[in-house]
Amino acid sequence: MPGRRRMDERRGAASGSGKRPAAVKGTTPRWRRRAEARPAEICDAALTVFSQRGFAAAKLDEVAKRAGISKGTLYLYFESKTALFEAMALDLMRIPVVGQLEEIAKIGSAAEGLQQLIQMMARMLDDPRRSALPKLIISESAGFPELAEIWLKTVIRPVRQRIVELIKRGIEKGEFRAVDPWETAKLVVAPFVLQALWRRTFERFDQHKSDTATLLRQHTDLLLRGLAPETRSEK
Repeated sequence: MPGRRRMDERRGAASGSGKRPAAVKGTTPRWRRRAEARPAEICDAALTVFSQRGFAAAKLDEVAKRAGISKGTLYLYFESKTALFEAMALDLMRIPVVGQLEEIAKIGSAAEGLQQLIQMMARMLDDPRRSALPKLIISESAGFPELAEIWLKTVIRPVRQRIVELIKRGIEKGEFRAVDPWETAKLVVAPFVLQALWRRTFERFDQHKSDTATLLRQHTDLLLRGLAPETRSEK
């Protein structure tokens, strides 16, 4: 911010030093941060606040504070809390997930690609901020139906499309039996949605703690066995 820099220089001259105040060691002065980085920083802060507070209770003041900016600066980038939620869904969920799925699509074996996909979802489940989003959307969608619409449009549809393409490729190559790719795509994702909801709702009251590694192993085994081509004896 040039205005901020000039103001600091005037303050230094008035004190007789002619120097700007030194920045605290290990920090980057806010006025020196690249403006193009701010939307990503704001989205990251929003993910933290939304996951902790929920959408209704989340305040843009808190998002701005966590991002290290003023609320006025936040409004330069996002006109509303809903617009910020949509940007967060795109920047922190759709773009990285779709990018990883496109890399998975390059794997020759559809079965191996499916295993990589399951491992990717398990890593997302281990991120407490991202794993909080399914419950947030389900619980808040009655009062804010636009959240469900944004999530469906921004995240679910593009991600589901790539999972469907992976399953279709497995069927065409003879790695998978003939199944409905669209409904099977839901089965691929379902255990991870359930696990995310379970952790946020029931796990603290349940004596039997869930084991994500076991879930990952058994889900992969059941899914690949279920998709395996039929043998001659089964036909």
